Amino acid sequence: MKTVEYDVVVLGGGPAGYVAAIRAAQLGMKAACIDENPKFGGTCLRVGCIPSKALLESSHLYHDATHGLEKHGVLVGQVQLDLAAMMKRKDQIVQTLTGGIDLLFKKNKVTGYRGRGKLQQPDTVLVEGSDEPIALRAKHIIIATGSRPATMRGVEEDGDLIGNSTAALQYSSVPSEMVVIGGGYIGLELGSVWSRLGSKVIVLEAMDRILPGLDLELGQLAHRTFTKQGIEFRTGAWVEGAKIEGERCVVRCKGMEPITCDRVLLAAGRLPNSQDLGLESLGIETDKRGFIPVDSNFQTGCKNVYAIGDVIGGAMLAHKGMDEGIVCVERLAGIHSHINYDVIPAIVYTHPEISTVGKTEEQLKESDIEYRKGVSGYGANGRARTLGEIEGRVKILADAKTDRVLGVHIIGARAGDLIAEMATAMEFGASSEDIARCCHAHPTLSETVHEAALAVDNRAIHSA
Repeated sequence: MKTVEYDVVVLGGGPAGYVAAIRAAQLGMKAACIDENPKFGGTCLRVGCIPSKALLESSHLYHDATHGLEKHGVLVGQVQLDLAAMMKRKDQIVQTLTGGIDLLFKKNKVTGYRGRGKLQQPDTVLVEGSDEPIALRAKHIIIATGSRPATMRGVEEDGDLIGNSTAALQYSSVPSEMVVIGGGYIGLELGSVWSRLGSKVIVLEAMDRILPGLDLELGQLAHRTFTKQGIEFRTGAWVEGAKIEGERCVVRCKGMEPITCDRVLLAAGRLPNSQDLGLESLGIETDKRGFIPVDSNFQTGCKNVYAIGDVIGGAMLAHKGMDEGIVCVERLAGIHSHINYDVIPAIVYTHPEISTVGKTEEQLKESDIEYRKGVSGYGANGRARTLGEIEGRVKILADAKTDRVLGVHIIGARAGDLIAEMATAMEFGASSEDIARCCHAHPTLSETVHEAALAVDNRAIHSA
């Protein structure tokens, strides 16, 4: 068997893995990255973030063309949906970005291996694919195998009529009725796509609210807004089973009448890909949920074996994994590097968008932290009015004593872009006064952030 020597071998080619490999190569290390899929990019690029956002954008344009352009004085004839063309555009975007990783590997002299990687020794990974197995020996091994959609007892997935988010990204026709199991961001994003395209969407959430974990006020606003858009929500809905009966799907919930529909999307969270990696042979144990425990330097229980990204838990977000990949290899190179887990932004790409960073009001109350709140509505913002996007608000939470910003929560148009300023401000320890004293261009949506910062001290100018 052929053996190749490296400084760093990364197991997993998603956002955490490929970024770690590239950064290692930039720092002068001989790096390799292994992935069992035909293309690098992981869930995010292939069957997650990127394709879902492509469909969200396309479906939003379709919805506007059929519902919203006349108020702008734009009258169109009969609008038709070409779902095949929409899917083709989505696939082309995915192909371009995944192919771009190959180019980045070539530019940075990272060796990519396509095959199943398995730990053999603390310094060796065996790669098995279509060709002869090859052993990669390295000073450092980084596990970045990501996560997969969670299954649910009683939900009989066939990968088509009843399936997870991957299946919902490639329907060949618009279902008349669709049930989404799970009221988190994945369920709401993909539910929004198919609702805009004509489906009657019912979202089932076991908890008493959608978007659990999000700031409660924003979650309630989102619930009302999406209900007005035509999505039906049933909270406190404990799903006992879903199966295909004839050519239809039947979903059963405890204490509720069965729901018959065309398709079922199971969006009940994600689980770590920590199985069949050879962890046991190295004495690396996972927790009861399957996540790999690591120390502050991302090292596992085995010397020189590290883990990053979704497989170690925490916020299961691509950008969090990317940052962990960079920090991990920089520390291996002796560079002082850090990641601030208190300032990891998160975005729900519905319409309106929802973005958040830092602590929620509920978390501050639970921790007995005194805070002040500043709120600004989109309705008072000139740019929002010209866009026709007056639904939304910005909420800034600041420490009552120091005025340091502790959390920011936004629902409204382009909230995902607005949160970047707030994450930067919080990383540098900014106060609400700091943000209020920064001149924000007019007319822009960023003025809603400025106004909310002023409102913390009860001196908002434009908010009622």
